[in-house]
Amino acid sequence: MIRILETKERIIEDNDALAKSTREDLNNRKVFFINLMGSPGCGKTSLLMNTIPCLKQRYKVAVMEADVDSDVDAKTIESLGVKTIQLHSGGLCHMDADMTARGLQFLGLEDLDVVIMENIGNLVCPAEFDTGAHLKAMILSIPEGDDKPLKYPLMFETVDAVLVSKIDAKEVFDFDEKRFENNLRIRNQKAPVFYLSNLNKEGIEAWTDYLINKIEEFRKS
Repeated sequence: MIRILETKERIIEDNDALAKSTREDLNNRKVFFINLMGSPGCGKTSLLMNTIPCLKQRYKVAVMEADVDSDVDAKTIESLGVKTIQLHSGGLCHMDADMTARGLQFLGLEDLDVVIMENIGNLVCPAEFDTGAHLKAMILSIPEGDDKPLKYPLMFETVDAVLVSKIDAKEVFDFDEKRFENNLRIRNQKAPVFYLSNLNKEGIEAWTDYLINKIEEFRKS
């Protein structure tokens, strides 16, 4: 008789246990942790460049930049004057709870209020792994199309907030907001949607107000 070991199920269970432990540690330290996900080129780093200056007015913010290689994004974010570290995944297409926990330890959480991790550009793998974040947000850019909730169900099912970037280019692409939201609600009934442009900053205030409300709810809990 052949015995079968479901290794992926065990990996996910171990990951979830560590993510829970990480979240509990962050709770005790009153550090709010955001996991920002999206495909390559969707505008994650650009969004952080517009978001962090608003958060800095209230909180001590740090950023973990995750990539397969390079430190281009980390250098960009560091120019904002916030504590920044680069995480290299060693070829993996996602950050898991162990890599994230080690990143947080290396970053150092003393005197921090908010940590943001820009996850590796991918709409598949990052959705599978809980990192211990309090808020999971993902960005979809207009050029990617309004059908993506149907093609990448897990990503859209598991996130707490959805951002649609590059709306300044909407007239150039066949992107229908109503069609997109109908597709999204098939996967996720609750996540708010923010339409924004990192170029002209349209929609950034609504997004940062949402974040501040979430952070304040966390700090009072």
